[in-house]
Amino acid sequence: MTGSTDTTDGATTGGATTGGGAAGKGSTGEGIPTASARTASVARTVTDVLQPRNVLLAGMLGIGLAAAGDWTGLLWGFLGALCAGLIPAGYIEWERGRGTWGDRHVVDRTKRAPIFFVILGSIGAGSVVMVLGNAPTGILVAMLALWVMTIGLLAVNTVWKISVDSAVASASVSLLAVVHSPWWIAAYALTAAVCWSRVALGYHTVAQTLAGAGLGAATTVAYVFV
Repeated sequence: MTGSTDTTDGATTGGATTGGGAAGKGSTGEGIPTASARTASVARTVTDVLQPRNVLLAGMLGIGLAAAGDWTGLLWGFLGALCAGLIPAGYIEWERGRGTWGDRHVVDRTKRAPIFFVILGSIGAGSVVMVLGNAPTGILVAMLALWVMTIGLLAVNTVWKISVDSAVASASVSLLAVVHSPWWIAAYALTAAVCWSRVALGYHTVAQTLAGAGLGAATTVAYVFV
């Protein structure tokens, strides 16, 4: 939750204490180094502001608008954001309320499978509505690309902790660049910020964030078949 101090795998990443309780740098239970208090504070802000539900809300609205060419695209974009980001985020908050997970990051990858299945079901349902409603091709392809990306994340997650936040940030920028304008590639600076924040907070290694970003970028391949 934004502004809170999250304790994950024996490491408090939102404050000055990490690992065994000493000030300064420490590590998570997975051996990933955590940042100093000041760096962690900045990284926490970045990861909260650019979390998947926020990125998808902005990204899907932009994709829908570009795909439709008029204001109706915003409605399709909101449906996409609802199914791909807001509903899954709501599910995570619901499970947090039940005490299933400590925070939205669900740092234990072995507990993440239900989230992926919710995302797959939600995106699938949204895609069906788009097909029945004759949604613009661009937004529908984006939804299907995100659905396939989620399958990839689920598959990798069974053996390795890939970064979902990095994947979503990368996918949103890539899809906007294809549907709207190549100038959107400049927004990869935000994707880089997300990757940095995940590493700084000790949630992922550099390799895990780069793998997520790479998988996100691969969503643009879907447009080759349009």
